[in-house]
Amino acid sequence: MQSTLGEFQETQSEQPFALQNPKLLKVSLNQITIQARAGSMVAYQGDVAFEHAGSGGLGRMVKKAMTGEGITLMKMSGTGEVFLADTAQDIHLIYLENDAITVNGTNLLAFDSGIDWDIKRVEGVSGMMGGGLFNTALHGTGWVAIVSDGPPVLLNTGEAPTFADPQAAITWASSVQTGIKTDIKLKNFIGRGSGESVQMSFSGQGWVLVQPSEGRVQAATGGGGGAGGLLSNLGG
Repeated sequence: MQSTLGEFQETQSEQPFALQNPKLLKVSLNQITIQARAGSMVAYQGDVAFEHAGSGGLGRMVKKAMTGEGITLMKMSGTGEVFLADTAQDIHLIYLENDAITVNGTNLLAFDSGIDWDIKRVEGVSGMMGGGLFNTALHGTGWVAIVSDGPPVLLNTGEAPTFADPQAAITWASSVQTGIKTDIKLKNFIGRGSGESVQMSFSGQGWVLVQPSEGRVQAATGGGGGAGGLLSNLGG
């Protein structure tokens, strides 16, 4: 048989997390266990076990109830390979070495068992928005896969005061201080517009990754419309 399919052959890599292409992640489970967004598995080969990851403790269960939105995680283990994707969004890999980052929950695709997580509220938002803005704090050693709706830009927050739409800022370094800024004058120019302009501020040495979009429309999960994609709960 003759075809042009040869360019799509499976990627070979010694790393457990490897990009099959910019929109498809290949994870080899021979040495690791991962947690991934439920529904992100598009194919697998070998002996792979899937189970609901749960919330990982009472404290995070309470935070889930308080924030009103959640991301269901699946635990994947075995001796095979899984292929993960999220609506053909761009996938980016970050390797943490006893380090930490914060991720917008809707942009989190997968992470390995060496990474722990918690739910973190953006500083300065209390009292300005009902419920606040919440993100996922990841820390430890291992791979993290995130998605962006289009090619993002990496901004150095130490060079100048940096601001972004809350749904466009998808991940940032743990060294960065965050806050909330409102500017009525910009309400018609920043974001989708809900009566006032709300921007996240980033300061200090570090970086923030910003996607060229306010995120794709997510299926209704039962709460938190004002905070949109930043409301992040893991577990079920």
